[in-house]
Parts: sequence; structure tokens; C-alpha cells
Amino acid sequence: MRERLFSALRPAARRASFAVDVVPFTPMHDELAVLLVRAMDPRSRERWMLPWDAPRDVETLDEAATRIARAALGGDLAQLEEVGTFGDGRRHPGDAEVSAAFAALVPIGSVGQPGVEAEWHPMSVLPPLAPRHQAVVDGAIASLRERLDVAPIAFRLLPPAFTLTELQAIYELLIGRPLHKASFRRTLHAATIVEPLDEWRSEGRGRPAQLFRFAPDARDDVRRAVRFDLL
Repeated sequence: MRERLFSALRPAARRASFAVDVVPFTPMHDELAVLLVRAMDPRSRERWMLPWDAPRDVETLDEAATRIARAALGGDLAQLEEVGTFGDGRRHPGDAEVSAAFAALVPIGSVGQPGVEAEWHPMSVLPPLAPRHQAVVDGAIASLRERLDVAPIAFRLLPPAFTLTELQAIYELLIGRPLHKASFRRTLHAATIVEPLDEWRSEGRGRPAQLFRFAPDARDDVRRAVRFDLL
């Protein structure tokens, strides 16, 4: 039975001094998509908003973000990445003075059916959002791009086994531009962060492509940042 938590789609407090805002991301139709929920007040200036709520008394921020993401995604769990705190005076749907923002990374192909009040929207055509929520979305994607070289962000958007073509496509979505195939693969192999599997998958015409998994070399005591965005 899918978990339904009222507070994620209809926040328990319509006005909160402190809010936890979650930006669920997933690859969809060759671009990143964001899950939005319908505004709780039909008279609101914006019809859509990010999943958010005020933390409950016994919750940590991580626990609140997990609860909100789980409810908005219809029970599916996602990898959470902390984005930062926003207290810039911009209007929030709940008039919150401060927001703690998290990105929820949902692997491609694992998106279930969200609640009837939630819908995935392509990043390129997001509907109007409250100024704070727009700033949170912009901050979330900027944070993910800045951390690509030090955290396994791209791998969180993939299933456990993937082809190198699929991995490059995810990096291109996050960076926002194409990457040179040969240079990407040379850099990837030099970084020793993927491990080949004895499995293959057809990607159309030609021979099947080998599958890989994320497996950074634990023997490498000196890790160097790999900037795929500079290729």
C-alpha cells in the first residue's frame, strides 16, 4: 500500500517560520524533470510549488526531507543531497522566513506514479513558482553541478548497472552541454570510479554495450577531483 502523508502534499502548517523544501529530480525525455505539487490554495498566485512542510517536533532536517520526498514520490525513496539554507526574504508558499533545501535524486526508469496532486515538469518549461521556490530550484541544480567532481551525483540518477553511454548522457544533463565521447571515457577510466560487469545490453544497431557499476577504487589513497564539466 502506497504511503500517503498529508503533510507533504498539503503541509500541516499553512504558515511556517521555517520550512523544509525538497526538489525531486529525475532524467525524463532527455532532460531533467522536477516533481511539483499543486498549490494548496486555489487563490494562490502560482498553481504549483515544491513539496515542502515544517519539521515536526522530533524530526531532524534529514528526517523531515525524507518524509516529504517519500510522500511526494508516492512511496519511492530517493537519495537526498543537502542544497543549503535560503533566508533571502523572497516569498515562500507558506510565508516561511527560512528554508532548508534538499535535492531528491530519483534514478532514471524508477519513477512510480506520484500522487494525484503531483506532476513531473521538465526543467526547460517549469511553470511559475513562488520566488523562494524558484531560487531553491536554481540553487539545487547549481549545487549538484558544483559537486559533480566530489560526489557521485550522476550515479544517483542511474540504476545500479548502466552503460557508459547512459552515464555520459546523465553528465550532459547535469552539465547542460554535450561532452566529447572519447575524452569522457578516457577521463572516466583514469578516475577509476566505474567497474565493468560481465553483462551486456543492446543499445540498438551494432554489438551490445557492456554494463558498468559505480565502484571507486578504495586502494587509491590520493583521490583527485575529476572535472567532467571541463572536457
